[in-house]
Amino acid sequence: MFVSDCRREFYDLIVSQRVLLLVASDVDALCACKILQALFQCDHVQYTLVPVAGWQELETAFLEHKDQFKYFVLINCGANVDLLEILQPEENTLFFVCDSHRPINVVNVYNDTQIKLLVKQDDDLDVPAYDDIFRDEEDEEEDSEHESDGSEPLEKRRRFEEEVIERTMKRRQRREWEARRREILFDYEQYEYHGTSSAMVMFDLAWIMSKDLNDMLWWAIVGLTDQWVQDKITQMKYVTDIGILQRHVSRHNHRNEDEENSLSIDCMRIAFEYDLRLALYQHWSLYESLCNTSYTSARLKLWSVQGQKRLQEFLADMGLPLKQVKQKFNSMDMSLKENLREMIEESANKFGMKDLRVQTFSIHFGFKNKFSASDIVYATTSLMENIEKEGPETTNFIKALDSLSRGNLDKLHQGLDLAKKQLRAIQQTVASCICTNLVISQGPFLYCSLMEGTPDVKLFSKPVSLCLLSKYLLKSFVCSTKNKRCKLLPLVMAAPMDVEQGTVIMVGIPPEIESSDKKNFFGRAFEKAAESTNSRTLHNHFEMSIIELKTEDRSKFLDALISLLS
Repeated sequence: MFVSDCRREFYDLIVSQRVLLLVASDVDALCACKILQALFQCDHVQYTLVPVAGWQELETAFLEHKDQFKYFVLINCGANVDLLEILQPEENTLFFVCDSHRPINVVNVYNDTQIKLLVKQDDDLDVPAYDDIFRDEEDEEEDSEHESDGSEPLEKRRRFEEEVIERTMKRRQRREWEARRREILFDYEQYEYHGTSSAMVMFDLAWIMSKDLNDMLWWAIVGLTDQWVQDKITQMKYVTDIGILQRHVSRHNHRNEDEENSLSIDCMRIAFEYDLRLALYQHWSLYESLCNTSYTSARLKLWSVQGQKRLQEFLADMGLPLKQVKQKFNSMDMSLKENLREMIEESANKFGMKDLRVQTFSIHFGFKNKFSASDIVYATTSLMENIEKEGPETTNFIKALDSLSRGNLDKLHQGLDLAKKQLRAIQQTVASCICTNLVISQGPFLYCSLMEGTPDVKLFSKPVSLCLLSKYLLKSFVCSTKNKRCKLLPLVMAAPMDVEQGTVIMVGIPPEIESSDKKNFFGRAFEKAAESTNSRTLHNHFEMSIIELKTEDRSKFLDALISLLS
């Protein structure tokens, strides 16, 4: 059931209890977790934090801890499946689910006793009505009663025949109701998409309780920016939520002119700004950032010789010497940096890059350290999906969580270095896929498969990295192809997952259309294709459009997917 008052129906209930936090492995979930941890610290709430990367880990964590805890908080996991069926909890167990995955499972919505959904009320959820989905079981029991052996008196028999007719009508109505129910559920569950960021929902809770701090506000901003970087929400939704956060930023970061009230330069300051849509450019060189940002790389077609020429023309049009753009951004001449954004925007319009400017926020720690929200997203994602083994499984999660605290700038810088490697690897893989024609049209969708032995292939066995690669590849392919039909197709991408076990990881990406509503139909399509072919698949990820599949079953699975979507 939906929680209408987060403070009364959620926070006040758990404040005096021991709580288990089950947190998914994405940046928005980490930010929501940081906000909740800060609130717990204020009120001395005892909690245990368990990172969960998929459904199997969620089930294992629940089984291990179900005897010690009554209250479970799930962040960015659990809303889009029937939790009670999966976990089979005791009747006194309570789940508080703060999850941006949509659609929300109808059983979770209408369960009043054990499932409490922390969801922003003005999200457009379109949940079907209770009576359309659930029906009392009394009618079924009535149907099975009374059977006649034909030896009753005439009047009794007539009454019995009337009852038979009535029951037949009821059965027909039930069949019609069940058919309508299937149709309603299919329409409701067909597409997977995302609602308001969980970090923003948690920040709202802190604000309602007057416990919101600048740090919490920054985590809410990073959570929203993660959704935008991962292309999970529409531009309209992003701009609307930015507007909401901007009001909080003005409230927390106003700087009075008089000396008594002005903030110390050492303080943390958040500022709203129109920034360039260039990945990590303030911590890299401008040249590297232009080459490794998906938007500029796709528009300039940098995988081709012609594209490289266009990049040189673009830099020349701005009047920027190569010597300046190839050195670290911090070391560039101040005279060039002052008007850089205006210069780049002006030239970008001539080269067909009209959306190079984006609304965002930046954070300052004193004079030296300035980061934009997207810098933090890239750094934290890279730390979480770092493929170099360093201790137990949870090490990456803890490092990524720590990098969000302003006291751990060394970890954040480590994350930025890893993010640069990741972005380079993605761009090189995109270039090689397009130049070697690895993207092929399968009819209703485009398909690309990375071979074992491809450079950096290990990185793309991780879900977020593979999703980023797929989205960048589709953007670039749409810009490079002359086939108008292919521009409207979605993409299915596969990469080796575990060579020893013979598995691949597969992801489905919706079409790259300007008006796209970011709804993804591949989750349901993958399930149906696996069912119809008995393919050995594992639907372990919280994103339904990511699956693991046995390599031998790939061809029959793809054939089923083609016939299903044709």
